[in-house]
Amino acid sequence: MDPVSRRLLKELNDYQREAHNHPEIIELTPADDEDLTHWRATIAGLDQTPFQGGLWNLDVKIPHNYPMQPPTVKFITQICHPNVHFKTGEICLDLLKTAWSPAWTLKSTILAISLLLSNPEPSSPLNCDAANLLRCGDLVGYESMIRMYTQLFAMKMTEEDQ
Repeated sequence: MDPVSRRLLKELNDYQREAHNHPEIIELTPADDEDLTHWRATIAGLDQTPFQGGLWNLDVKIPHNYPMQPPTVKFITQICHPNVHFKTGEICLDLLKTAWSPAWTLKSTILAISLLLSNPEPSSPLNCDAANLLRCGDLVGYESMIRMYTQLFAMKMTEEDQ
C-alpha cells in the first residue's frame, strides 16, 4: 500500500473513532470504496448562527502528493458565504492554499471550513454581495440573506413544506 493510502486509512480510522466529538461534521468518508483520493463530507450549520439547520455537502479531492499538498475542497450544496464562490463552490481559505502544512488532516480541514461559516473573512471575498454587507456593517441584512439561502439550498424540505 502506498504512503498516501496508508495515511488516508489512518485518518479515516481516527475520524470514525472520534466522530462523536465533532457534531458539526455529519459525514467524512471516501466517496467510493475503490478510490481513497476522492472523499465526501457533510457539515452542519452551527447553532446560534444564520447557518443553523443547514446541511452542506462538500467534495474533497486528495492529490497524489498528499499530505505535502492540500486537498481540493469545494461545496456541492449551494451556499451564500463571503469566502465561497456562489456558483462553483470554491472556498477561499488560506489553509487550502498557502498556509497548508502536512500536520493538517482531512478532519481538521473540514473543521476549519465549518468554522469559516461563522467566522467569514470579508476582506478576501469570492462572494462580493455577502462580503459587502459585512464590510458596510449591515449584520442584519447579511444574516437575513444567509438564512434565506440556507433555507433554500441546505434544509431538507418536509412534505408539508412542498
